[in-house]
Amino acid sequence: MKSGFARWACGGVLALALPALALAQARISLSGGSPAKAPAVDPATVQGLPSASDYRPPGGIGFKAAGFISENVRLTAQWFWAAGNEGRKLPTVVIAPGWGATAATLRQDAVDLARAGYLVMLFDYRGWGDSDGRVMLAGQQPAAGGTFTAQVRELRGYIDPWEQAEDWFNAISYAAADPMVDAGRIGVLGSDLAGGHVIYAAAQDPRVKALVSEVTSADTRPYKPYQPDPARAIAEAGAAASRLAAGQAQYPPDRARAVSAAGGALVGAPVGAKVVRWAPVEQANQVAAPALFVLAQKEELFSNTNNGQLACERVQGPRKLVMLSDITHYDIYGDERDEAVTAAIDWFDRYLKPPGAPTRVRVNPKEPERGECNPPPVPPKGEEDKSGSGEGHRAQPTSGRFN
Repeated sequence: MKSGFARWACGGVLALALPALALAQARISLSGGSPAKAPAVDPATVQGLPSASDYRPPGGIGFKAAGFISENVRLTAQWFWAAGNEGRKLPTVVIAPGWGATAATLRQDAVDLARAGYLVMLFDYRGWGDSDGRVMLAGQQPAAGGTFTAQVRELRGYIDPWEQAEDWFNAISYAAADPMVDAGRIGVLGSDLAGGHVIYAAAQDPRVKALVSEVTSADTRPYKPYQPDPARAIAEAGAAASRLAAGQAQYPPDRARAVSAAGGALVGAPVGAKVVRWAPVEQANQVAAPALFVLAQKEELFSNTNNGQLACERVQGPRKLVMLSDITHYDIYGDERDEAVTAAIDWFDRYLKPPGAPTRVRVNPKEPERGECNPPPVPPKGEEDKSGSGEGHRAQPTSGRFN
Protein backbone atom coordinates (compact mmCIF):
# COMPACT_ATOMS: atom_id res chain seq x y z
CA MET A 1 0.00 0.00 0.00
CA LYS A 2 2.89 2.41 -0.60
CA SER A 3 2.13 3.07 -4.27
CA GLY A 4 0.98 6.44 -5.60
CA PHE A 5 -2.48 4.94 -6.06
CA ALA A 6 -2.68 3.90 -2.44
CA ARG A 7 -1.59 7.34 -1.28
CA TRP A 8 -4.35 8.83 -3.39
CA ALA A 9 -7.04 6.28 -2.89
CA CYS A 10 -7.61 6.88 0.73
CA GLY A 11 -6.56 10.40 0.45
CA GLY A 12 -7.57 13.28 -1.54
CA VAL A 13 -10.79 12.11 -2.83
CA LEU A 14 -12.25 9.87 -0.35
CA ALA A 15 -12.10 10.30 3.38
CA LEU A 16 -14.97 9.16 5.08
CA ALA A 17 -16.52 8.57 8.28
CA LEU A 18 -19.63 8.86 10.29
CA PRO A 19 -21.54 10.61 12.87
CA ALA A 20 -22.64 10.21 16.39
CA LEU A 21 -19.81 9.31 18.68
CA ALA A 22 -19.57 9.77 22.39
CA LEU A 23 -16.95 12.37 21.48
CA ALA A 24 -19.75 14.44 19.98
CA GLN A 25 -21.01 15.41 23.42
CA ALA A 26 -20.48 19.01 24.46
CA ARG A 27 -17.23 19.68 26.35
CA ILE A 28 -17.30 21.95 29.39
CA SER A 29 -14.29 24.14 30.04
CA LEU A 30 -12.76 23.55 33.49
CA SER A 31 -11.55 27.13 33.53
CA GLY A 32 -15.12 28.40 33.54
CA GLY A 33 -14.99 29.81 30.01
CA SER A 34 -16.94 28.74 26.96
CA PRO A 35 -17.21 25.01 26.15
CA ALA A 36 -13.97 23.57 24.76
CA LYS A 37 -13.97 22.43 21.17
CA ALA A 38 -14.24 18.66 20.84
CA PRO A 39 -11.39 17.17 18.84
CA ALA A 40 -12.16 16.11 15.29
CA VAL A 41 -11.95 12.31 15.25
CA ASP A 42 -12.40 9.85 12.38
CA PRO A 43 -15.24 7.58 13.61
CA ALA A 44 -13.59 4.65 11.84
CA THR A 45 -10.84 4.74 14.46
CA VAL A 46 -13.26 4.46 17.41
CA GLN A 47 -13.15 0.98 18.91
CA GLY A 48 -14.84 -0.82 21.80
CA LEU A 49 -18.46 0.18 21.07
CA PRO A 50 -21.07 -2.45 22.03
CA SER A 51 -22.13 -4.92 19.37
CA ALA A 52 -25.73 -4.88 18.17
CA SER A 53 -26.57 -7.81 20.48
CA ASP A 54 -25.05 -6.06 23.53
CA TYR A 55 -26.27 -2.51 22.91
CA ARG A 56 -28.85 -1.02 25.28
CA PRO A 57 -30.65 2.14 24.10
CA PRO A 58 -31.31 5.18 26.29
CA GLY A 59 -34.63 5.57 28.07
CA GLY A 60 -37.66 6.15 25.89
CA ILE A 61 -36.13 4.44 22.84
CA GLY A 62 -37.18 1.06 21.47
CA PHE A 63 -34.48 -1.05 19.84
CA LYS A 64 -34.00 -4.35 18.06
CA ALA A 65 -31.26 -5.97 16.01
CA ALA A 66 -32.09 -8.21 13.06
CA GLY A 67 -30.41 -9.78 10.06
CA PHE A 68 -31.21 -9.37 6.37
CA ILE A 69 -29.65 -10.66 3.17
CA SER A 70 -27.66 -8.69 0.59
CA GLU A 71 -26.43 -10.75 -2.37
CA ASN A 72 -26.38 -13.91 -0.26
CA VAL A 73 -24.52 -12.27 2.65
CA ARG A 74 -26.16 -11.72 6.04
CA LEU A 75 -26.05 -8.08 7.11
CA THR A 76 -27.06 -6.68 10.49
CA ALA A 77 -29.70 -3.98 10.89
CA GLN A 78 -30.27 -1.96 14.07
CA TRP A 79 -33.74 -0.45 14.48
CA PHE A 80 -34.65 2.56 16.67
CA TRP A 81 -38.01 4.14 17.48
CA ALA A 82 -39.58 6.25 20.21
CA ALA A 83 -41.32 4.28 22.91
CA GLY A 84 -45.07 4.39 22.32
CA ASN A 85 -44.73 4.11 18.54
CA GLU A 86 -44.73 0.31 18.57
CA GLY A 87 -47.13 -1.09 15.99
CA ARG A 88 -47.50 2.20 14.10
CA LYS A 89 -46.41 2.79 10.54
CA LEU A 90 -43.75 5.47 10.67
CA PRO A 91 -41.75 7.53 8.18
CA THR A 92 -38.41 5.76 8.08
CA VAL A 93 -34.78 6.83 7.67
CA VAL A 94 -32.14 4.31 6.54
CA ILE A 95 -28.55 5.14 7.53
CA ALA A 96 -25.16 3.52 6.95
CA PRO A 97 -21.61 4.68 7.68
CA GLY A 98 -18.93 6.16 5.47
CA TRP A 99 -15.37 5.04 4.84
CA GLY A 100 -14.16 2.45 7.34
CA ALA A 101 -16.72 3.14 10.09
CA THR A 102 -19.50 0.98 11.48
CA ALA A 103 -23.17 1.42 12.31
CA ALA A 104 -22.35 1.56 16.02
CA THR A 105 -20.86 5.05 15.55
CA LEU A 106 -24.21 6.33 14.23
CA ARG A 107 -26.40 5.38 17.16
CA GLN A 108 -26.75 8.88 18.62
CA ASP A 109 -28.01 10.17 15.25
CA ALA A 110 -30.49 7.28 15.19
CA VAL A 111 -31.69 8.10 18.71
CA ASP A 112 -32.16 11.78 17.82
CA LEU A 113 -34.17 10.91 14.70
CA ALA A 114 -36.26 8.36 16.62
CA ARG A 115 -37.13 11.00 19.21
CA ALA A 116 -38.24 13.24 16.34
CA GLY A 117 -40.82 10.64 15.30
CA TYR A 118 -38.94 8.45 12.81
CA LEU A 119 -38.30 4.76 12.62
CA VAL A 120 -34.56 4.49 11.96
CA MET A 121 -32.64 1.56 10.50
CA LEU A 122 -28.84 1.52 10.72
CA PHE A 123 -26.93 -1.19 8.93
CA ASP A 124 -23.36 -2.39 8.49
CA TYR A 125 -21.99 -3.15 5.03
CA ARG A 126 -20.83 -6.66 4.22
CA GLY A 127 -17.50 -7.35 5.91
CA TRP A 128 -17.91 -4.54 8.46
CA GLY A 129 -19.17 -4.25 12.02
CA ASP A 130 -21.80 -6.85 12.95
CA SER A 131 -22.41 -8.00 9.37
CA ASP A 132 -20.95 -11.11 7.77
CA GLY A 133 -18.49 -10.85 4.90
CA ARG A 134 -18.29 -12.58 1.54
CA VAL A 135 -16.33 -15.81 1.55
CA MET A 136 -13.93 -17.21 -1.03
CA LEU A 137 -13.00 -20.86 -1.44
CA ALA A 138 -9.56 -21.54 0.03
CA GLY A 139 -9.55 -25.34 -0.29
CA GLN A 140 -11.82 -28.36 -0.53
CA GLN A 141 -11.94 -32.07 0.16
CA PRO A 142 -14.31 -34.44 -1.68
CA ALA A 143 -17.06 -36.10 0.32
CA ALA A 144 -19.76 -38.66 -0.40
CA GLY A 145 -22.82 -37.75 -2.41
CA GLY A 146 -21.17 -35.23 -4.69
CA THR A 147 -20.58 -32.74 -1.88
CA PHE A 148 -17.31 -31.47 -0.52
CA THR A 149 -15.89 -30.05 2.68
CA ALA A 150 -14.63 -26.53 2.09
CA GLN A 151 -12.15 -24.20 3.69
CA VAL A 152 -13.12 -20.59 3.16
CA ARG A 153 -11.70 -17.16 3.83
CA GLU A 154 -14.06 -14.41 4.94
CA LEU A 155 -13.34 -11.08 3.25
CA ARG A 156 -13.58 -8.20 5.73
CA GLY A 157 -12.60 -4.60 6.23
CA TYR A 158 -12.02 -3.51 2.60
CA ILE A 159 -13.60 -0.71 0.57
CA ASP A 160 -15.74 -1.53 -2.48
CA PRO A 161 -18.25 1.26 -3.19
CA TRP A 162 -20.09 -0.83 -5.79
CA GLU A 163 -20.81 -3.59 -3.27
CA GLN A 164 -21.79 -1.05 -0.66
CA ALA A 165 -24.25 0.55 -3.09
CA GLU A 166 -25.91 -2.84 -3.58
CA ASP A 167 -26.10 -3.21 0.18
CA TRP A 168 -28.01 0.10 0.24
CA PHE A 169 -30.57 -1.18 -2.29
CA ASN A 170 -31.07 -4.41 -0.34
CA ALA A 171 -31.36 -2.50 2.93
CA ILE A 172 -34.12 -0.36 1.42
CA SER A 173 -35.88 -3.50 0.12
CA TYR A 174 -35.67 -5.06 3.58
CA ALA A 175 -36.93 -1.91 5.29
CA ALA A 176 -39.84 -1.49 2.87
CA ALA A 177 -41.26 -4.87 3.93
CA ASP A 178 -41.17 -4.18 7.69
CA PRO A 179 -44.68 -3.73 9.17
CA MET A 180 -43.64 -0.56 11.05
CA VAL A 181 -42.25 1.13 7.92
CA ASP A 182 -44.40 3.53 5.92
CA ALA A 183 -43.02 2.32 2.58
CA GLY A 184 -44.14 5.51 0.87
CA ARG A 185 -42.04 7.64 3.26
CA ILE A 186 -38.49 6.27 3.20
CA GLY A 187 -35.52 8.62 3.48
CA VAL A 188 -31.77 7.95 3.42
CA LEU A 189 -28.89 9.63 5.26
CA GLY A 190 -25.16 9.15 4.73
CA SER A 191 -21.93 11.05 5.28
CA ASP A 192 -18.75 11.25 3.25
CA LEU A 193 -18.51 8.05 1.12
CA ALA A 194 -22.05 7.18 2.19
CA GLY A 195 -22.98 10.76 1.25
CA GLY A 196 -22.30 9.66 -2.32
CA HIS A 197 -24.07 6.32 -1.84
CA VAL A 198 -27.35 8.04 -0.93
CA ILE A 199 -27.17 10.07 -4.16
CA TYR A 200 -26.67 6.88 -6.15
CA ALA A 201 -29.52 5.14 -4.29
CA ALA A 202 -31.93 8.04 -4.81
CA ALA A 203 -31.04 8.23 -8.51
CA GLN A 204 -31.80 4.54 -9.04
CA ASP A 205 -34.56 3.73 -6.55
CA PRO A 206 -37.89 5.60 -6.60
CA ARG A 207 -38.69 4.33 -3.09
CA VAL A 208 -36.27 6.97 -1.75
CA LYS A 209 -38.46 10.00 -1.03
CA ALA A 210 -35.85 12.29 0.58
CA LEU A 211 -32.10 12.24 1.16
CA VAL A 212 -29.53 13.94 3.35
CA SER A 213 -25.86 13.88 2.30
CA GLU A 214 -23.25 15.15 4.78
CA VAL A 215 -19.62 16.06 3.97
CA THR A 216 -20.38 14.55 0.59
CA SER A 217 -17.81 12.42 -1.21
CA ALA A 218 -19.57 11.77 -4.51
CA ASP A 219 -16.62 11.47 -6.91
CA THR A 220 -13.61 9.34 -5.99
CA ARG A 221 -11.96 9.60 -9.41
CA PRO A 222 -8.48 11.12 -9.14
CA TYR A 223 -8.19 14.83 -9.88
CA LYS A 224 -5.92 17.71 -9.00
CA PRO A 225 -4.90 19.09 -6.54
CA TYR A 226 -5.65 16.08 -4.33
CA GLN A 227 -3.89 13.75 -6.76
CA PRO A 228 -0.96 15.48 -8.51
CA ASP A 229 -0.82 12.83 -11.26
CA PRO A 230 -4.32 11.46 -11.99
CA ALA A 231 -3.17 9.46 -15.03
CA ARG A 232 -0.60 7.62 -12.92
CA ALA A 233 -3.15 6.92 -10.19
CA ILE A 234 -5.55 5.42 -12.73
CA ALA A 235 -2.78 3.30 -14.30
CA GLU A 236 -1.67 1.98 -10.92
CA ALA A 237 -5.25 1.17 -9.95
CA GLY A 238 -5.68 -0.70 -13.24
CA ALA A 239 -2.50 -2.68 -12.60
CA ALA A 240 -3.76 -3.59 -9.10
CA ALA A 241 -7.05 -4.78 -10.61
CA SER A 242 -5.15 -6.90 -13.14
CA ARG A 243 -3.18 -8.58 -10.37
CA LEU A 244 -6.41 -9.46 -8.60
CA ALA A 245 -7.97 -10.79 -11.80
CA ALA A 246 -4.90 -12.94 -12.52
CA GLY A 247 -4.88 -14.40 -9.02
CA GLN A 248 -1.53 -12.77 -8.26
CA ALA A 249 -2.91 -10.72 -5.34
CA GLN A 250 -5.65 -11.02 -2.75
CA TYR A 251 -8.07 -8.53 -1.24
CA PRO A 252 -6.52 -6.15 1.31
CA PRO A 253 -6.24 -7.39 4.90
CA ASP A 254 -9.05 -6.58 7.31
CA ARG A 255 -9.04 -2.85 8.16
CA ALA A 256 -5.77 -2.18 6.33
CA ARG A 257 -4.67 1.45 6.58
CA ALA A 258 -4.02 3.94 3.79
CA VAL A 259 -2.70 7.50 3.93
CA SER A 260 -5.17 10.37 3.59
CA ALA A 261 -4.59 13.74 1.96
CA ALA A 262 -4.39 15.30 5.41
CA GLY A 263 -1.59 12.93 6.41
CA GLY A 264 -3.72 10.65 8.56
CA ALA A 265 -4.41 6.95 8.13
CA LEU A 266 -7.84 5.89 6.91
CA VAL A 267 -9.25 2.54 7.98
CA GLY A 268 -9.96 0.19 5.09
CA ALA A 269 -8.09 -0.14 1.79
CA PRO A 270 -9.77 0.08 -1.62
CA VAL A 271 -10.04 -2.93 -3.92
CA GLY A 272 -8.30 -2.77 -7.30
CA ALA A 273 -9.59 0.01 -9.52
CA LYS A 274 -13.03 0.27 -7.90
CA VAL A 275 -12.62 3.75 -6.44
CA VAL A 276 -11.23 5.33 -9.62
CA ARG A 277 -14.52 4.45 -11.33
CA TRP A 278 -16.88 5.55 -8.55
CA ALA A 279 -18.66 8.84 -9.31
CA PRO A 280 -22.31 9.01 -8.18
CA VAL A 281 -22.12 12.75 -8.84
CA GLU A 282 -22.72 11.76 -12.47
CA GLN A 283 -26.11 10.26 -11.49
CA ALA A 284 -27.20 13.31 -9.49
CA ASN A 285 -29.19 14.65 -12.44
CA GLN A 286 -31.48 11.62 -12.05
CA VAL A 287 -32.38 12.52 -8.45
CA ALA A 288 -35.92 13.88 -8.13
CA ALA A 289 -36.24 13.28 -4.37
CA PRO A 290 -35.70 16.33 -2.12
CA ALA A 291 -31.96 16.51 -1.36
CA LEU A 292 -30.17 18.26 1.52
CA PHE A 293 -26.37 18.69 1.47
CA VAL A 294 -24.51 19.62 4.68
CA LEU A 295 -20.86 20.47 3.95
CA ALA A 296 -17.77 21.59 5.85
CA GLN A 297 -16.50 24.98 4.70
CA LYS A 298 -12.86 23.98 5.27
CA GLU A 299 -13.16 20.48 3.80
CA GLU A 300 -9.62 19.19 3.51
CA LEU A 301 -10.08 15.67 2.14
CA PHE A 302 -11.68 16.42 -1.21
CA SER A 303 -13.17 19.32 -3.15
CA ASN A 304 -16.66 20.52 -2.20
CA THR A 305 -17.05 22.00 -5.67
CA ASN A 306 -16.48 18.62 -7.33
CA ASN A 307 -18.62 16.70 -4.88
CA GLY A 308 -21.48 18.05 -2.74
CA GLN A 309 -21.92 21.35 -4.53
CA LEU A 310 -21.85 19.85 -8.00
CA ALA A 311 -24.33 17.15 -6.94
CA CYS A 312 -26.55 19.87 -5.46
CA GLU A 313 -26.51 21.79 -8.74
CA ARG A 314 -27.48 18.69 -10.69
CA VAL A 315 -30.36 17.26 -8.63
CA GLN A 316 -33.74 17.88 -10.21
CA GLY A 317 -36.02 18.09 -7.18
CA PRO A 318 -36.14 20.35 -4.13
CA ARG A 319 -32.67 21.02 -2.78
CA LYS A 320 -30.81 22.88 -0.09
CA LEU A 321 -27.13 23.25 0.78
CA VAL A 322 -25.91 24.17 4.27
CA MET A 323 -22.26 25.21 4.45
CA LEU A 324 -21.09 24.90 8.07
CA SER A 325 -18.60 27.67 8.65
CA ASP A 326 -15.01 27.30 9.74
CA ILE A 327 -15.02 23.52 10.17
CA THR A 328 -13.05 20.67 8.62
CA HIS A 329 -14.30 17.23 7.58
CA TYR A 330 -14.36 15.38 10.90
CA ASP A 331 -15.76 18.33 12.89
CA ILE A 332 -19.21 17.28 11.67
CA TYR A 333 -18.91 14.24 13.92
CA GLY A 334 -17.82 16.37 16.89
CA ASP A 335 -18.86 19.90 17.75
CA GLU A 336 -21.10 20.30 14.68
CA ARG A 337 -22.96 16.98 15.00
CA ASP A 338 -25.97 18.57 16.69
CA GLU A 339 -26.29 21.20 13.98
CA ALA A 340 -26.02 18.59 11.22
CA VAL A 341 -28.58 16.23 12.71
CA THR A 342 -30.96 19.13 13.40
CA ALA A 343 -30.76 20.17 9.74
CA ALA A 344 -31.46 16.56 8.72
CA ILE A 345 -34.51 16.33 11.00
CA ASP A 346 -35.90 19.60 9.65
CA TRP A 347 -35.45 18.35 6.08
CA PHE A 348 -37.11 15.01 6.75
CA ASP A 349 -39.91 16.74 8.67
CA ARG A 350 -40.64 18.80 5.60
CA TYR A 351 -40.50 16.04 3.00
CA LEU A 352 -41.13 12.70 4.76
CA LYS A 353 -43.73 13.23 7.47
CA PRO A 354 -47.44 12.89 6.60
CA PRO A 355 -49.70 15.95 6.68
CA GLY A 356 -50.64 16.93 10.22
CA ALA A 357 -47.72 15.12 11.86
CA PRO A 358 -45.76 17.17 14.43
CA THR A 359 -42.72 18.88 12.92
CA ARG A 360 -40.06 21.31 14.11
CA VAL A 361 -40.50 23.52 11.05
CA ARG A 362 -43.44 24.98 9.17
CA VAL A 363 -44.31 22.66 6.31
CA ASN A 364 -45.95 23.88 3.11
CA PRO A 365 -45.89 21.18 0.42
CA LYS A 366 -46.87 23.80 -2.16
CA GLU A 367 -43.54 25.56 -1.63
CA PRO A 368 -40.78 23.08 -2.50
CA GLU A 369 -37.36 24.50 -1.76
CA ARG A 370 -34.91 25.13 -4.59
CA GLY A 371 -32.01 26.69 -2.76
CA GLU A 372 -28.64 27.92 -3.93
CA CYS A 373 -25.76 25.44 -4.12
CA ASN A 374 -23.18 28.13 -3.33
CA PRO A 375 -24.61 29.73 -0.20
CA PRO A 376 -22.56 31.77 2.24
CA PRO A 377 -21.42 29.63 5.18
CA VAL A 378 -23.45 29.49 8.36
CA PRO A 379 -21.97 32.19 10.62
CA PRO A 380 -20.13 31.06 13.77
CA LYS A 381 -22.27 30.80 16.89
CA GLY A 382 -22.64 34.20 18.49
CA GLU A 383 -21.97 35.97 15.19
CA GLU A 384 -25.27 35.30 13.44
CA ASP A 385 -25.42 38.90 12.24
CA LYS A 386 -22.30 38.42 10.15
CA SER A 387 -22.65 36.75 6.77
CA GLY A 388 -19.85 34.89 5.04
CA SER A 389 -19.05 35.66 1.43
CA GLY A 390 -19.11 32.08 0.17
CA GLU A 391 -16.20 33.08 -2.03
CA GLY A 392 -14.32 30.18 -3.50
CA HIS A 393 -17.19 27.72 -3.22
CA ARG A 394 -18.75 28.07 -6.65
CA ALA A 395 -18.91 24.70 -8.37
CA GLN A 396 -16.91 24.48 -11.55
CA PRO A 397 -18.05 22.79 -14.77
CA THR A 398 -17.43 19.10 -15.37
CA SER A 399 -14.95 19.58 -18.19
CA GLY A 400 -11.33 20.02 -17.15
CA ARG A 401 -11.77 18.62 -13.63
CA PHE A 402 -9.65 15.52 -14.23
CA ASN A 403 -6.49 16.79 -15.90
